[in-house]
Amino acid sequence: MNKKNSWKTEFLDTPGLTGMVSGSSIANIVTTGTFTIPMMKKVGYPPTKAAAVEVAASTDGQLAPPIMGAAAFIIAEYVNVPYIQVVKAAIIPAFASYAALFFITHIEASKLGLKGLNRKELPNFFFKTLFSGIHFLIPLCFLMYELIILRHSPELAAFHAIWIMMLIMLFQNPVKAYLNKKPILPAFRQSIYDIFSSLSSGGQNMVSVALATAAAGIIVGVVALGLGGLITEIIDTIAMGNIYLMLIITAIASLIIGMGLPTTATYIVMASLTAPAIVAIAGAQNFFIPLMATHLFCFYFGILADDTPPVGLAAYAAAAIAKSPPIATGLQGFMYDIRTAILPFMFIFNSDLILYNINSWSQAILIFLMACIGNFAFASATQGWFVVKNRFYEPPLFLCVTFILMRPDQVSAWLNIDHDNRFWTYPIGLIIYGFIYIIQKVRKQKINFKT
Repeated sequence: MNKKNSWKTEFLDTPGLTGMVSGSSIANIVTTGTFTIPMMKKVGYPPTKAAAVEVAASTDGQLAPPIMGAAAFIIAEYVNVPYIQVVKAAIIPAFASYAALFFITHIEASKLGLKGLNRKELPNFFFKTLFSGIHFLIPLCFLMYELIILRHSPELAAFHAIWIMMLIMLFQNPVKAYLNKKPILPAFRQSIYDIFSSLSSGGQNMVSVALATAAAGIIVGVVALGLGGLITEIIDTIAMGNIYLMLIITAIASLIIGMGLPTTATYIVMASLTAPAIVAIAGAQNFFIPLMATHLFCFYFGILADDTPPVGLAAYAAAAIAKSPPIATGLQGFMYDIRTAILPFMFIFNSDLILYNINSWSQAILIFLMACIGNFAFASATQGWFVVKNRFYEPPLFLCVTFILMRPDQVSAWLNIDHDNRFWTYPIGLIIYGFIYIIQKVRKQKINFKT
């Protein structure tokens, strides 16, 4: 693949920016997929893979801080921590997952020998495209300012951001009409109509969340009356006291429940029933699992339900746009999202990934970089490609790299290295990764020489 053009195909999976705001995988797909999927097909992606990339990018949008749909606010409420702590915990897994998705799109493009769009076909990003809609970022920036800098409550911050958005909506049409030398009064009337229409749509969209929250409140109340201890005992019995089996049961239950419920509702139900049980069972086995990690675990698998066959509503939405088979699209999308599925199992036992008790910028950046490379290695193992097509002995090496870079705590324990020095095990994984790169690079040169 032409390296000069590779970035053009990799930036096709940017609907994550929309997904973090919408909080809905399906809404994200029908919004951004209408132009990203045709662009991917235009440069040569098969319809199934083009739709699958959109599915993977759109479902993961809800994981991405600083907004994370509505879930971040609910997690903060359940765990009883400031909103900024949820953002801090979610930032490395989310962006490491997206970095791996960029890498997967590069792998797929390399397999197919694709090149990016011609520069003449690309819009003028900085001036024409960015500045034409930059005013829409003002409410989001103001919301982040209220939440992170002023530390206002989510309710007050959202209320102020809505007022800012209403002012922008009120004046954007008249300003456009003035610049285009058109009548201002009809544009002003249209702005007022848009505001009331938006308020109506917002109320309609909140019905499902409100019902889920109300139902979850009943569940939480019943659990608090004593049912919680009984549920913990039942789950513990089913899992036979094994924390790993407990996590697998929770993941499967989240996927099944998430097939018929919105992501936020799935998270609320699963977090209410299983998060305390996970912490209790782990404590009984002398494992310490932060409560934040268990809530993010439930949230991740609730999101993955959107592209898990046989239901996978997000896959159906993307398949309709790409004109591809829905089940095949869902399977391909889940293959892309396996990298996201392993992350919860990693941060459950390695709380460094959610920056628990990590207060150093240098350590946080190091953990992020190693998590990205670990995800790249896992993507190469599952996609069967790195520099060239993998040979049978290379996927296990990639999985070793993933484990070493994502679980330095466990590797250091095996090597009898003090826990405080666990980061010194990273070079082991990097050496193996570099060794595979050199092997495949040499192999690629031999292939090119023969052709």
